[in-house]
Amino acid sequence: MKKTMTTTGGNPIYDNQNSITAGEFGPLLMQDYQLIQKLAHQNRERIPERAVHAKGSGAYGVLEITEDISKYTKAKVFQKGETTRVLARFSTVAGEKGAADAERDVRGFALKFYTKEGNWDLVGNNTPVFFVRDAYKFPDFIHTQKRDPQTNLRSNNAAWDFWSLSPETIHQVTILMSDRGIPASYRNMNGYGSHTYSLINDKNERFWVKFHFKTLQGIKTITNKEASEIVGACRESNQRDLYESIEKKDFPKWSFEIQIMSEEDAKNCEFNPFDLTKVWPHAKYPMIKVGTMTINENPKSYFNEIEQASFSPSNIVPGIGFSPDKMLQARIFSYPDAQRYRVGTHYEMLPVNRPIVDVNTYNLDGSMNFSTPTPTKAYYEPNSYDGFAEDKSYIEPPLEVGNIAARYDHRVGNDDFSQARALFELMSENQKEQLFNNIKDAMDGVERKVIDRQVAIFEKVHPNYAAGVKKALGI
Repeated sequence: MKKTMTTTGGNPIYDNQNSITAGEFGPLLMQDYQLIQKLAHQNRERIPERAVHAKGSGAYGVLEITEDISKYTKAKVFQKGETTRVLARFSTVAGEKGAADAERDVRGFALKFYTKEGNWDLVGNNTPVFFVRDAYKFPDFIHTQKRDPQTNLRSNNAAWDFWSLSPETIHQVTILMSDRGIPASYRNMNGYGSHTYSLINDKNERFWVKFHFKTLQGIKTITNKEASEIVGACRESNQRDLYESIEKKDFPKWSFEIQIMSEEDAKNCEFNPFDLTKVWPHAKYPMIKVGTMTINENPKSYFNEIEQASFSPSNIVPGIGFSPDKMLQARIFSYPDAQRYRVGTHYEMLPVNRPIVDVNTYNLDGSMNFSTPTPTKAYYEPNSYDGFAEDKSYIEPPLEVGNIAARYDHRVGNDDFSQARALFELMSENQKEQLFNNIKDAMDGVERKVIDRQVAIFEKVHPNYAAGVKKALGI
């Protein structure tokens, strides 16, 4: 009989699958101590490199807005003709700081925009979806991607054991194991905000939005065999490619596009539009061109400008907002908490993280505080001494949320297979063969019971999916 799981205080846990939300579709409640504890603990599991996305490359560039989307947002960064300096950081997810670039892994696609209204950070990936939809499971998932604490080796068995017990992962697993699982370079991959965010216009109307960055260099990928040869010759293949391309003035570019969904459409959507494991169908929510991002300037100091670069989805500007997406809600807390631990309490004072506008806060003291404030009696709020004050003009429209707080089972009544099926059916025969063989390679050393459980999930996606994997595995 299994022992009951507890909190670090020894309290029994009755549900380790679902965070507490206000209504079935969120948002999260701060009273969910175990969610906060899991995320905060994970941020402190690695010293001093990033817990995830440790191996990365970065450079500066510019976002140019060429189209008028003012009917959706009042954000100055999105007004036609606006140009904004940006810092981009690309990364692998699972590998440590010294890992090879050419690994089969999701790629991080993090952007910091130094706007006239403060920093806007878009912390995304090169895939439009992710493995989990509830942040309660994120630390558990990341443990499967890191090293076995006993052997200190990466474990295929742990990865597939988790995936086979978590059917919501199948969409992302299919993308990861497809021919797009290893980008040839950071220049040859798309970037996605992945989460659903909101745009707010000057009438204080809200629209739900998905952010896309489509590579103008074209998608280019490599096979497992090609990756092995590249890693044998250069572990920093993507870093070298990005740096040298910029030095040669062969500046990579991306088309910046969005999808828009009205609040009314979201209420009647056939799936949860705030589910990170789902994409919005392009036929129903077409791509809208916004502008172009060009990366054109290498950093002068990798450590100062890229290693210490600190991104967080909590950094938004007027006209851009959040959504009830459970993963996004948790990242709003988790990312700045990770930066406070990894870099320091006042990490946003560092030049690479500092916004181009004045920063007016009542934060005091703490490590790495290298500012010298002007003496004032206004070191708290409210005060009688002309201190910084709130401005009600920036208020967002109210957001309707559910009123019954509970741990809703996100797997009940959720279709985790149709979008993965649609992706599989879009693949050519050659792409399907690559998918099957990549899964075979990734299942090396995996226990048969885990394989059988995962094959059953492939079967729910498409019989040919399961049959192809079984044939590749020889079972």
